Amino acid sequence: MRRIKWRATLVAIAWGIFVFLAVSTGLGALRYALPNVPFPAPLANFTTRHGWLVIHAVCSAVALIVGPWQFFASWRRHSLGVHRWMGRIYCGAVLAGWIASLPIAAHAETGVIASVGFLILGVLWAGTTTIGYFTARSGPVRVHREWMIRSYALTSAAVTLRIYLPVLLSSGVSYKIAYPLVAWLCWIPNLVFAQWLILRVKGRTVRHASKEKMQSAYRPSSG
Repeated sequence: MRRIKWRATLVAIAWGIFVFLAVSTGLGALRYALPNVPFPAPLANFTTRHGWLVIHAVCSAVALIVGPWQFFASWRRHSLGVHRWMGRIYCGAVLAGWIASLPIAAHAETGVIASVGFLILGVLWAGTTTIGYFTARSGPVRVHREWMIRSYALTSAAVTLRIYLPVLLSSGVSYKIAYPLVAWLCWIPNLVFAQWLILRVKGRTVRHASKEKMQSAYRPSSG
């Protein structure tokens, strides 16, 4: 019992840290909506494709900020209408952010390897979100939740990119190597972790159902 409590505590702490990083990253990205952007990223796209970058940054920020709260079960149970509207906002922000990312990703820093990494990320980001939206309307809730976990794992690439890139640069890796590497590294482990989490939850659900079935089989009948 104590081990289970410690595990639940660690999961809650890890989730709290993640939500803090996601929301703070999103709030930081909203600075691109200001007329004079403080501390802009030193990217060529900031000047050559400024409008697209602003739209992408703001929409991605909205998705980052809105997304985590959708996974709180108590929130969904008590505020289902709010959950649905926030889900629509999230999906709209993702699709707008993806469209705006296309000209940016196609001209990513350091060349084609980084561009391909970001373009694939964008397609998967939009695709998982679209499937998640339509399964919410016509599919099982479990399937909807699984696709939205994948979607938000890809949204969180904005967080992991800002972690991995400084770590690589401070480790002595040159920018020309670090940036194209991070263009892939920022989302592939996220997606792998999301799939692992989905399979873990599925396994736990199956085990729980099997246990309930066994208990009911050995339970004496009232007749």
